Amino acid sequence: MVVERKEVGPGRYRESYGRYFEDFQIGDIYEHRPGRTITEADNTWFTLLTMNTHPIHFDAEYAAKTEFGKPLVNSALTLSIVAGMSVSDLSQKAIANLGWTDISLTAPVFAGDTLYAESKVLDKRESKSRPNQGIVSARTTAMKADETIVMTYQRAFLVPKRGYAADD
Repeated sequence: MVVERKEVGPGRYRESYGRYFEDFQIGDIYEHRPGRTITEADNTWFTLLTMNTHPIHFDAEYAAKTEFGKPLVNSALTLSIVAGMSVSDLSQKAIANLGWTDISLTAPVFAGDTLYAESKVLDKRESKSRPNQGIVSARTTAMKADETIVMTYQRAFLVPKRGYAADD
């Protein structure tokens, strides 16, 4: 995460987080920390909040009869947590997410699992229609503490060039 301090008055400073378009380099990998341990409450609340009625996420007796033997963490929750973990490194200054592709769920996630994530910058280009902004693409990989990969996805987002962010 890039952190800058900006003078906003004599002897007075404000933190500014995130990366500008110029800060991204193709091939760079950002390890997102801290990790996040998912709880049973996280999973139940998210599942019910999003109106997902599949019992594999919140009915332990039902889940016990499946191949997993216990409730699965809702994959949309996993995606949300992992995306959130990447914000400080990738999109803290973003103007907009432009798209998500190639979301793969490669291993189950259960309450009690601690997730970590990292993102690799795949591409960047200046915006053709917005001269003070650029488009960055990254692939994010999420893994459990034992390094089992549980999810990958690609995301493109619009970020400002230096001097053109909302907090500049």
